[in-house]
Amino acid sequence: MTKPVVLVVMDGVGIGDGGPGDAVKKAHTPNLDHLLATCPNTTLKAHGTAVGLPTDDDMGNSEVGHNTLGCGQIYAQGAKLVGESIQSGSIFQSRAWNTLLDGVRRADGRLHFLGLLSDGNVHSHMDHLIALLRQAKVEGIHTAFCHILLDGRDVPATSALQYVERLENVLSDLNDDTFTGKIASGGGRMNITMDRYEADWDMVKRGFDCHVHGIGRQFADAKTAIETYRQETGCIDQDLGAFVIAENGAPVGRIRPGDSVILFNFRGDRALEISRALGDPDFDRFDRGDYHDVLFAGMLEYDGDAHIPERYLVEPPVIENTLTELLVANGINEFALSETQKYGHVTYFWNGNRSGKVSEELETYVEIPSDNCPFDQKPAMKCREITDCLIEAMESHRYGFLRCNFPNGDMVGHTGVFDAVVTSMEALDVQLGRIMQAAEREGYVLAVTADHGNADVMLEKNKKGEYQVRTAHSLSAVPFVLQGYEGKLGEGPYGLSNVAATIAELLGLEKPASWDPSMLA
Repeated sequence: MTKPVVLVVMDGVGIGDGGPGDAVKKAHTPNLDHLLATCPNTTLKAHGTAVGLPTDDDMGNSEVGHNTLGCGQIYAQGAKLVGESIQSGSIFQSRAWNTLLDGVRRADGRLHFLGLLSDGNVHSHMDHLIALLRQAKVEGIHTAFCHILLDGRDVPATSALQYVERLENVLSDLNDDTFTGKIASGGGRMNITMDRYEADWDMVKRGFDCHVHGIGRQFADAKTAIETYRQETGCIDQDLGAFVIAENGAPVGRIRPGDSVILFNFRGDRALEISRALGDPDFDRFDRGDYHDVLFAGMLEYDGDAHIPERYLVEPPVIENTLTELLVANGINEFALSETQKYGHVTYFWNGNRSGKVSEELETYVEIPSDNCPFDQKPAMKCREITDCLIEAMESHRYGFLRCNFPNGDMVGHTGVFDAVVTSMEALDVQLGRIMQAAEREGYVLAVTADHGNADVMLEKNKKGEYQVRTAHSLSAVPFVLQGYEGKLGEGPYGLSNVAATIAELLGLEKPASWDPSMLA
């Protein structure tokens, strides 16, 4: 080991286009600018397939970002993770699955499945729904309803009927004296339920009212609903109106007290709002009417920062051969630090979703309590306190590898308050300057990167071409820069998974064969 290494993760700080929504570019950041102008640097892909998500339309997030940074390889997330969980049966051993089924049995309720009915494999896959239906019957559930959202974006624009026919055939095969399964409601994904970025809560309310209260135009079956809407409006699948399947003028399967609901979508952006509406006891974005005593679970945890939803069926992947395991095997002390908002990311997620330390002797964790207030009110967050603690640890020379996370770009970015995000970036840059000086003074290699973008894209254009506030993560690449390293970086392309091997090489360690390569030239 020639020099110890300090890694700074600027959470949510991507490389934007410099446009009006780029708060990173807008901010005065002389220290970050100096690093990028004078030190070896490159860019890293931090979303989509680079972090194990199904497609490059999928935004990265802090959980998969730190998983990938900490393990040097790409593990299945999203669709692949769900498929493997179903195949192994672990999904049916989950606490959420059993809690929801026990709730149905206890209340003599019904089990509901809500999600995008297609095989596009971007937001969902209907094979997952079919597997859940079949297992529900095996486990003694007597009544199940499907609330289907029609796709037409990730699959052909007017392909809904083929998916409806397949689902009806599956339900027909399952139905007998012990089990009744039916389609209960539905509509186009761009008309009801699947809004994102809080752009149109009325869209979510239309879906909620349709699925929960049975409010909507009534039809005898889904096929008739789709064909009627197409004939009357000419709409493609994604834009079709809400429909309710009814018998004798009454909805066949509205969601009632005592029922359980599973959202079988695995992608988070268009699952968050309906998850809040169905699962948050303090929800206040619209009047839910008589809605109570309903158990809700998502396929995955769609937002690890806000813990939405509370219950989810598939746990994060079990990750092996992490950087921490390599360091422990070589007797290297390491130090992990953040404030509360991202403490779990530099510990639990970094170490491959491991609760507890690999080595009590060789690992030191420090959590600085976060402020309990909206982050736009204190956009500096705890970046000064984090820096104080990190520099103290650097000056002790006890550790061969130190890592910290500054949550500012992400947590303040989620507020959508542009000026506050600019302030947060400027506060972070001041502390980055202190760390740069300490690293040079104490003889460390300093690596600076991010886990995904956010603060770099704070505005987006709506359908009318007008700018609106964006609070979600971006698809931007993130920076990677080394101070105190005299060599060069390769040409790439690189992703977050290349960071672990780079750190290992800086420390003079041989990476595991399963890791992606180092970026050192």
